[in-house]
Amino acid sequence: MADYTLSILTPSVNNLSARVLVRAAGLDFEEVDVWGRKDEPEFVRKDPAQLTPLLEEAGLPTGSLWESCAIMQYLCNKHGLDRLYPTDPAARAVVDSAMFYLTGTFYPLVARATYPTLGFPQYAGEVATSGADDDLKAQAQRDAEAALEQPLDAFHSFFLGDNRFVGGGAPSIADIRWAVTLEFLRAIDYDLPEWAGEYMNAVEEALGAAYSEPAADVRGYIASVRAPAA
Repeated sequence: MADYTLSILTPSVNNLSARVLVRAAGLDFEEVDVWGRKDEPEFVRKDPAQLTPLLEEAGLPTGSLWESCAIMQYLCNKHGLDRLYPTDPAARAVVDSAMFYLTGTFYPLVARATYPTLGFPQYAGEVATSGADDDLKAQAQRDAEAALEQPLDAFHSFFLGDNRFVGGGAPSIADIRWAVTLEFLRAIDYDLPEWAGEYMNAVEEALGAAYSEPAADVRGYIASVRAPAA
């Protein structure tokens, strides 16, 4: 039996971040695709939030842990993966800040801009889940897409600067989280700045198959939803 069980949805970039980490760290894990099964009683018992990725491990207080950044932080702390999550308080604070900026500010815009195209359900309270007409929903999607430029610029100028990665000369878990998220922007033909494309390539090149192998699932899904109907 594997040390870790990771329940995932293969098209998800949130899930992709944890999938890359366990491979990059060389951990003993088993992946379980729970597409269409998150509401089953057995899964809800372990994960009442019904969120993926879900990490299961006997050493956890409740036996399981969700939220991609928390999973990556936990595994790095447990296995001493300083190269991916620095122990220096200042350096770690920058990595944490980059991840929290993504989850709190950037990713909500990514979801609003891409989920309609990807066919993913959006969150309660959004224009897309309201009784608004199709024109207003389409405008909201365009507004979200337009709003991506500012946090992208902020990430570039503040978290990267003259460095190749947030972690400096090698990718950190923050770089994993940002690079995989940018994958979704391919679904809407977003005009990524040149630095962003170079950054994504650099993260993938540094991590090799640990990145490209699971990323193929996300890229395949994006290609399928963009393919013209037969």
